[in-house]
Order: sequence, then C-alpha cells, then structure tokens
Amino acid sequence: MASARVVPDSTAQAVVADSGSADSQHPQHLLLTLLGDYWMSDGAIVPSGALVDLLSEFGITQTGARAALSRLSKRGLLSSNKEGRRTFYRLTEHARHVLTTGLERIVSFGADPQPWDGQWTCVAFSVPEQQRTRRHQLRVRLRWLGFAPLYDGVWVSPRSRAGEATSVLEELSVGAATVLVGPELASGTEYGRPIDAWDLSGVREQYLAFIERMRPIRSRLAAGDVSGSEALQARTRVMDEWRWMPNADPELPDELLPREWPRADARALFRSVYDGLGEPAAARVREIVSCHAPEFAEHVSAHTVSGIQ
Repeated sequence: MASARVVPDSTAQAVVADSGSADSQHPQHLLLTLLGDYWMSDGAIVPSGALVDLLSEFGITQTGARAALSRLSKRGLLSSNKEGRRTFYRLTEHARHVLTTGLERIVSFGADPQPWDGQWTCVAFSVPEQQRTRRHQLRVRLRWLGFAPLYDGVWVSPRSRAGEATSVLEELSVGAATVLVGPELASGTEYGRPIDAWDLSGVREQYLAFIERMRPIRSRLAAGDVSGSEALQARTRVMDEWRWMPNADPELPDELLPREWPRADARALFRSVYDGLGEPAAARVREIVSCHAPEFAEHVSAHTVSGIQ
C-alpha cells in the first residue's frame, strides 16, 4: 500500500484522522487500531467476548469495551450477528476501506520522499465562532492532508493539495474560503514564512523521542525477550505513535529542512519493530480468540509494512 501516493477520500479522512482521540487508551480508537492490525481480511469474524478480552489487555473495562463496540456499530464501522447466545462482529465494507486507506498513508509515510517544485498550496478561510464543530472538522481534515496553520485562518502545505482542499471545503460547506497555489516570494521579514507553520525543532524532538523509546523494544525483540502479551501492547503503541507523525511532519521537502533530519531513521525503526512484533502479537490475539471460538482463530493475521506497500 505505500509506494504509490494514495490520498484518502473525504470520508476516510474524517474517520481515520479523528477516530476518537490522540489518547491511545480511548476504547474506540484502540478497537479500530486492533481490528485494522489483525482482522483486515474480507469476511474476518471475531466473537464479541474476544474483543472485550482483547481490550482488557490494555486496561479497558468490560463496560467500556462493550460501549465501544456499540458506538462503532452505530457509526457503520462494525456489523454484528448472533449465533445462539454468542455475538460476532466483523468490519463493514466501508470500515475496511477506511482503515485500509488510513493504513496506506501511515505506513507509506517517509518511504519515498517526493521532489519539490517550490509551489505552496494556501487555504484561507473564515468559519463563524458559532460553527465550532465545522471549524474543528476543517482543521482536522486539513491537518490530515498535510496543511498546518501559518495564521489562525491561513493554512499552508508545500505539496499540491488544491483539489483535495477544495473538496473538503465544499463538503463542509465552508463558503468563505480561498485556495491559492504559488511559490514563496522573498519578503525580507524574519517571521511569517510558510515553513514557520511547522515547529521544526519540536518535530525533530518528536522523532528523537520516538527513536529513544523504540530502540529498547527492538533490542529485546532481537533477543527473543518479548512475551505475546507485551508484543501485542508494544505493537499497538508503535502504530499509535507513528500514526501521528504525518500530522507533525507531512513529508516536508528536504529543501526546507535542517540537515540530518531524523525522519528516515525513525521510519526504519518503526518498520523493524512493527513487523518484528507482528507474529508474537498475532499469536496472543489467536490465543484470546481461541478461548471463545477456536474455529475463528485462523481469521487473525498480522500484516507487515512490506506487505502493505
């Protein structure tokens, strides 16, 4: 899923980019991540009890887990059926599309830096204070597309995103807006350049902190010192942390970045840890499913970054 540049459709952007919370312990957020990691095959079915037990591995209560299942069903992301006293869930066609599209973007991030033509896309908009929800949705969607706020109502991207930005504005019915594309002109001012929309020193620190946290996991993984339960939790944490990197650094062009930018090192570490933890984590998930319906354990599979690309 990664070498080709895939831009998610508007619905996928809304659900994946704002799937609940930046807090990895939000039950709906966790459940979507886990379903995307282990049940993406067409028709894969999982017992509700297994999903409840799976979320308990992350400290989610039974009440919280069942509430998450109910809410995701109401959002059209899960479908259910009953067999006797047991309830089974599967991802809907729409949900698999949403998760697949989001996963494509997450794992492709940093894999194939694109050359820069020097053009910037600028979105200038005004949304009334009383339309806070619409304003929040617009900001989330623009961030997902790789924009950042230069000023409150002026967002910029160093990539060609005019078409996608216009579609989002139209879908959200934001009438007071303008989309412009063009090069940066020298202004002679110290501040207010488009690249100032990103805190580059802060982004660098995010990368370095990610590398610092993941290196010990990679070392223990290489030594075979990671249990199935720990692998499950660590793999989910790695994915959850990496998914926010495209928002912080939407593959900013090399021409705009300081020397020795740590994106490539961070991505290599993400790939190594995420793929390496895949089989022990999947084995733990199969173990949990087998306690409820052994015949459905074979539906569990852990994809890899190379397999997604």
